[in-house]
Amino acid sequence: MDGRASAGGTNGVEYSAVGDTAKYIRGVTYRKGDEQSDGPTDVLRSNNITLSTNTLNFDNVRRVSARVRVRGDQWLRSGDILISAASGSAAHVGKVAFVDRDLEVCFGGFMGVVRTIRQMESRFLFHCLCGSAFSNYLDSALATTTINNLNAGIMNAFRVPVPPLEVQREIVRVLDTFSELEAELEAELEARRWQYEHYRDSLLTFDEDEVSWATLGELATVQSGQAPPADLLVSTSPVPYVNAGTTASGYARRANSESKTITIPSRGQGGVGVVGYQDRDFWCGPLCYRVRSRDPRIETRYLFFFLKSIQRSIRDLQQTGGTPALNRKELVRVRVAFPALAQQQRIASTLDKFDTLVTDISTGLPAELAARRKQYEYYRDRLLTCKELAA
Repeated sequence: MDGRASAGGTNGVEYSAVGDTAKYIRGVTYRKGDEQSDGPTDVLRSNNITLSTNTLNFDNVRRVSARVRVRGDQWLRSGDILISAASGSAAHVGKVAFVDRDLEVCFGGFMGVVRTIRQMESRFLFHCLCGSAFSNYLDSALATTTINNLNAGIMNAFRVPVPPLEVQREIVRVLDTFSELEAELEAELEARRWQYEHYRDSLLTFDEDEVSWATLGELATVQSGQAPPADLLVSTSPVPYVNAGTTASGYARRANSESKTITIPSRGQGGVGVVGYQDRDFWCGPLCYRVRSRDPRIETRYLFFFLKSIQRSIRDLQQTGGTPALNRKELVRVRVAFPALAQQQRIASTLDKFDTLVTDISTGLPAELAARRKQYEYYRDRLLTCKELAA
């Protein structure tokens, strides 16, 4: 659909600033001391937006005390577009999720809500804010500041097409069809992941006298990485920079660690204790442990699967006062079960096949899901790229 078709005419589509069609509302501000596990008020934060699917999740919802005052417009309503308004990472700013029902939940100060008030279907505006035009706009608007803050001036100035409401609804219908197909695939993939994890854990659960046991420190080297030199980090490279977090933190010119190594972040938010595996040479940063077998009785790949199966208990070892931290002295005391090498190899081979089914983006469900996302993005940007009506 080009601009003329979407407008239902020949001259283009009217455009409007977001501030003329919607209200932009920032969330509740509170102090760390206001957080209480039994507090009366639930607060959504940036992590409650699933970035890959632009959907709400309710993982790790914070609660705050009755001291925190919530305005009436800071409760989430049906049709709201929740948006990440401030973050340590510019990539997170502007990520959105659609609220499909009234919720007894508010949103935090680093968040905002875009609430339509005239001439605009909220779901249509949501798709606009998922698109490349908005992300490109934010890249430009935030490029001159070190503070990644989506303030009202920036948000309200973004211009969006405003075709007739019936056209908006038809565009929403088409794009939601892609979103629904993607959601179905996501649910099936999640079910496969659960099956894989259940099977993995059953394979790696042993009776005390069934296999040998030793501490991680007895079986493997557990070392922290090094801080990157000033010239090490680059925008792209085949060498990942692995530090805090659950994915690579960037790219490096060279490696300090070899492939087929287990990594476990030791500091930071969110990734502490998450067990990963690096299948190529990488640079290991100072906030991450690298773990490799040093005992001929155990293979590193098997060790990875075993540690992954007990990841929850590893994460429970972290010190939560101040910055979350997993100390080496705690990690090396983790007990590891290991059968004979031939059985380790069979277990690792079996789990590798399952792992490919649920993680390899070149095959199976992950590939189909990636294709559906690309289709949605293509049609979204085509449908929402309209010629602006001449003044």
